[in-house]
Amino acid sequence: MSAQTHLWSRRALSAFALLTLTALVGASLVSTAADAKSKRPINTIGSPGVAIKGFDPVAYFTVGKPTKGKQAHEVTYKGAKWRFASAENKAKFEANPAKYEPAYGGYCAYGVAQGYLVKIEGNAWAIRNGRLYLNYDRGIQRRWSKAPARYVKTANAKWPRLIRK
Repeated sequence: MSAQTHLWSRRALSAFALLTLTALVGASLVSTAADAKSKRPINTIGSPGVAIKGFDPVAYFTVGKPTKGKQAHEVTYKGAKWRFASAENKAKFEANPAKYEPAYGGYCAYGVAQGYLVKIEGNAWAIRNGRLYLNYDRGIQRRWSKAPARYVKTANAKWPRLIRK
């Protein structure tokens, strides 16, 4: 084998190794992205990494009003930080997160019914059939409250497609 042929063989082998490595890394990234998309998204709009703008989801049930959580009472759940007004509320959430987690990952319930994942305001909320629903703002919450059963039914149908996007 000539020196030039040997050099070309080494280059071809290096290129093949680089392509193989790139393909493996790419497949890993695609798998990771697919895994992330298959998980229920949690609304962190307006507060990166923190669910539902830092409002305590348990407080809606226990004190009947929006209450900001504290960083000192924080837990990571479904990839987001959830904050609670007290250690007691944090413990309640940890014991039964499905009971306190807002519908649609904390995205606006009306927005989900319309086919969008949008922000919420903590003072635009309702509890129906034991489930917390948050809305974009009070105006949208008033609109949602005129036909909540219809909006919930529509949102339930659209939610699976929205989280796959």
